[in-house]
Amino acid sequence: MKLVEQLISRAKADKQRIVLPEGTEERTLKAANQILTDGVADLILLGNPEEINAKAQEWGLGNISKATIIDPENNPRAEEFAQMLCELRKKKGMTIEEARAKVLDPLYLGCLIIKNGEADGQLAGARNTTGDVLRPALQIIKTAPGITCVSGAMLLLTHAPECGDNGVLVMGDVAVTPVPDANQLAQIAVCTAQTAQAVAGITPRVAMLSFSTKGSAKHEVVDKVVEATRLAKQMAPTLLIDGELQADAALVPSVGQSKAPGSEIAGKANVLVVPSLEVGNIGYKLVQRLGHATAVGPILQGIARPVNDLSRGCSIDDVYMMVAITANQAIAAKKNA
Repeated sequence: MKLVEQLISRAKADKQRIVLPEGTEERTLKAANQILTDGVADLILLGNPEEINAKAQEWGLGNISKATIIDPENNPRAEEFAQMLCELRKKKGMTIEEARAKVLDPLYLGCLIIKNGEADGQLAGARNTTGDVLRPALQIIKTAPGITCVSGAMLLLTHAPECGDNGVLVMGDVAVTPVPDANQLAQIAVCTAQTAQAVAGITPRVAMLSFSTKGSAKHEVVDKVVEATRLAKQMAPTLLIDGELQADAALVPSVGQSKAPGSEIAGKANVLVVPSLEVGNIGYKLVQRLGHATAVGPILQGIARPVNDLSRGCSIDDVYMMVAITANQAIAAKKNA
């Protein structure tokens, strides 16, 4: 788990302000207390202060007092944020009355706090669906420059040190876009490479995966991967990327040399970009369950500032780790701004 320790260390060294909109949720509160105890990030908890403090006392969470607590229902700055939201959404026809109602929603308020430069990232999803978490992020923070497609990467810590970077691999998209077209797939490749650098701290070597290697099979879905590879190279000319490659050609040096001689990536890939969400979701779960790998994520990518989505079945440790990841993404976003 050396990578996990590195993630936490990087977050501690450059503390970011992370919003937790589900401030009264038990796992979130318990993870927040540990984050504050360890000094991993500064936290903004959204929710009723009396309820948060009562639960903190009940569960013995002595460091919750270190967090900034904002009550969306009794927020002295509610009108300021409502005006801000109305201005952002006026082209979509939002009225000030609608905006005033929206800022009572912690998920919207959190994104407005980020947009206003008062926080660096947000983490939610222990109580809310992915759609609920993403909607305000896309409406308020919007996608990163040049990106129209939000996606999700999975960090895989495997027991195969000969693969990736000492067993560390990053796979995308595993969470958001079911059937990306070539342009979207190119964006996913570039964003997943950025996630590999920001979160895993590795120099990305990207393999665009398919059931074909360098023309060994002919099909329109192979053509999509070939075109996506071309577009990704245009988007990020310095990125180390190649495709189309079968999984074994991407990961195993001898197979890569045989199937794709001369490729800089074949046999050396540490970032795997799959052609569809179906492949990504099934693929990482097989690696996780059959290979006993640790899967961390999904890590949302493509948004101008990091907003991450938890599984509603998440553990306290999951929340803790995703706060650290969100902080690392925020650090990288500032460097690339």
